[in-house]
Amino acid sequence: MLGGIRGTEVNALADKRDYYEVLGLGRDASDEEVKKAYRKLARQYHPDVNKASDAEAKFKEVKEAYDVLSDGQQRARYDQYGHIDPNQGMGGGGFGGGGDFGGLGDIFDMFFGGGGRRDPNAPQRGSDLQYTMTIEFKEAVFGKETDITIPRTENCDTCFGSGAKPGTKPETCSVCRGSGQQEFVQNTPLGQMRNRRPCSNCSGTGKVIKEKCTTCAGNGKVKKQRKIHVRIPAGVDDGAQLRMTGEGEGGLRGGPAGDLYIVIRVKSHDFFERENDDILCEVPLTFAQAALGDEIEIPTLTEKVKLKIPAGTQTGTFFRLKGKGVPRLRGNGQGDQHVRVIVVTPSKLSEEQKDLLRQFASHNGENTHEQEQSFFDRMKRAFRGD
Repeated sequence: MLGGIRGTEVNALADKRDYYEVLGLGRDASDEEVKKAYRKLARQYHPDVNKASDAEAKFKEVKEAYDVLSDGQQRARYDQYGHIDPNQGMGGGGFGGGGDFGGLGDIFDMFFGGGGRRDPNAPQRGSDLQYTMTIEFKEAVFGKETDITIPRTENCDTCFGSGAKPGTKPETCSVCRGSGQQEFVQNTPLGQMRNRRPCSNCSGTGKVIKEKCTTCAGNGKVKKQRKIHVRIPAGVDDGAQLRMTGEGEGGLRGGPAGDLYIVIRVKSHDFFERENDDILCEVPLTFAQAALGDEIEIPTLTEKVKLKIPAGTQTGTFFRLKGKGVPRLRGNGQGDQHVRVIVVTPSKLSEEQKDLLRQFASHNGENTHEQEQSFFDRMKRAFRGD
């Protein structure tokens, strides 16, 4: 029965990018934000300025998105139907003799009872917001409390979100009687079909504001800087997200506010590194300390502790300090601290020190001509594959 719809045109519509995405905006963007985004992108992609091969196509895409979103009625239709415009049909016609296939939603109404149609006056949840917070290494380990300030949309304090001038209130639209939609009858090969469109008088809201609030210009919303107290738990790691319920954009028509997601970025530390709940660090040792053994002082996240170095310790050896790591975010206890020792070779020696090392080498039979020859002979055989 739907074979008359031209498939290539439907696919073309399906391939279109979302108009809000094209302009880089959220669906709650104001008219001024739409205009500002268009001007910026139009300058960027105008063929007279941008000589890239795809600049003209992008410019046309931006212009098309602006033409729709800057018009109140077209925007309301787009928000409800997307790229399937009920006034223009799916790709410009092809179903029935009238060339106006605006009743796709009504076809679903006929077969499925129309239960999926959204009430234009129903409460609507506000948008979520995201905030990136950069903290110090130790603040991530031990936690932190701080205040942040974010810009967000809230209900207007003057009209309490109604959009109407104080002392007045929005009136039910006389055209659609509050439904937000107008109904038309269309003759098709299948018979008469009802076609619903967003009401042109109220732009699909079901309400008409005759006297607008001067504070919010009838939007019912205003931009505000909101201070929020944030508690960062001990043990949080880089890239973690904290969710603050109800701290996002305000809802519409009494709907709940969205949520605020705080993305944590942790600065690196000069001495410590982190691996999950464990702390890693490197400590230098002199040759004498490694050979003879020693007791050294190691900094941890909270204090300095003594670490015993056994005689004959090799460079790269790891030592474990139990319970000196990061508090576990979801559980009891803490991770460990792992200390890697690096034996440092001195770069400047006095003649006396050099003489003592030569004596030491001589006692150990090191660096003799015969041993050097033996070493190079073994290396040559390895290269020959012997």
